[in-house]
Amino acid sequence: MTDDKDIGRPAATLVIVRDRPAGPPQLLMVERASTMAFAAGALVFPGGAVDAADHALAARVDHGLDPDEAAARIAAIRETIEEAGLGIGLAGGVDAATVLRLRDGLHDGKSLGDLLDRHGLGLALDALTPFARWHPAPFEQARRIFDTRFYLARAPEGQVASVDTTENVRLLWSGAAETIACCDAGKGQIIFPTRRNLERLAQYASHAELVAHAAAFPVETIRPWREERGGEAHLCIPDHLGYPVTSEPLDRVRRA
Repeated sequence: MTDDKDIGRPAATLVIVRDRPAGPPQLLMVERASTMAFAAGALVFPGGAVDAADHALAARVDHGLDPDEAAARIAAIRETIEEAGLGIGLAGGVDAATVLRLRDGLHDGKSLGDLLDRHGLGLALDALTPFARWHPAPFEQARRIFDTRFYLARAPEGQVASVDTTENVRLLWSGAAETIACCDAGKGQIIFPTRRNLERLAQYASHAELVAHAAAFPVETIRPWREERGGEAHLCIPDHLGYPVTSEPLDRVRRA
């Protein structure tokens, strides 16, 4: 994820869902390198900041979306290629070898738009389903604060995720509840928005159920706030957006 000192820099992230014949779906998460300024050492969904090239590409493709929404989806697609080596939201002849070439090109500094043109590919922005939007308040004292849009997407067939060894050092496919339990056992770390999203995702048994759930709730910007509850300071979120847990004692909150 690209670092920036600006408060509330636009960003996007992709919750990649892999259904299983039995049991809850698996979600792809990456472990941030300890050297990163944002969420160092934490498990996160692939994603990163929206950049000028994402807006430029959004301006020249036919998508029927708000320009900022289109640019955010493009950023989520681009960052997922870079961080996890998965080509999601692409149209055309997409196979593992092509995705590898796209990834290498992005790491070499080429724009996604130029790479898509070179390989005769397009964008399928409707493959991403809006799920949530989080914009933590400055009082949380995070080193980087992003206005982040979360999207759901189905895991692609015939592709294998892999770490980029720079921004992330490990990846795992795991059920949402399994990931929470792993972190509670001290085998990983998750920041406040990730925990709340995992709790929400853990309620459903397939990508289709998650998409239906997402459609039932508005995507409103979530700005957590402090509140005293039972004589203890809590970090809280709204209770009408589909989250089963809407507060956590402040002294337990893992910040970015």
